[in-house]
Amino acid sequence: MQPFIHESSYIDEGVTIAEDTKIWHFCHVQAGAVIGRDCVLGQNVNIGPGVVIGNGVKIQNNVSVFEGVTLEDNVFCGPSVVFTNDPYPRAEHRPERYTPTRVCEGASIGANATVVCGVTIGRFAMVGAGSVVTHDVPDCALVTGVPARQVGRVCPCGGRLGADGRCTVCGQTIK
Repeated sequence: MQPFIHESSYIDEGVTIAEDTKIWHFCHVQAGAVIGRDCVLGQNVNIGPGVVIGNGVKIQNNVSVFEGVTLEDNVFCGPSVVFTNDPYPRAEHRPERYTPTRVCEGASIGANATVVCGVTIGRFAMVGAGSVVTHDVPDCALVTGVPARQVGRVCPCGGRLGADGRCTVCGQTIK
């Protein structure tokens, strides 16, 4: 099925959008961006040039994914998540290359979180709402706060892992 692109959205030339993806009101997808299949971009989402978005990604309203960011398959970005891409931002300076940031498969980032450039958020990790991520986040880690600190572990299903590694939701054990 062809992607759905709302008539108020603007898609630059040179963008790749796979099937079954939905791009809602007032979005802008910039040149060179690649968006996988079965994604949802909520209202007022900006995708920067050269950004790579995997399959099954959900980006909620008012998120800007700037150049240098890669979102792997099945990543979730809550409303108003902020990604930075320049560790030394100045109005008169534009870097030749932006600092890469990677959000790995199945990770979830809560509303109003900020992800500082140069970090990797591990597979199935969960970033709490309002957190500021300044360092790499391990696979299955639950991080919260400013700056974000690990406060627990989560299962790929999203449930909390107990001290024994057993998920409180699905019962799976994660080492």
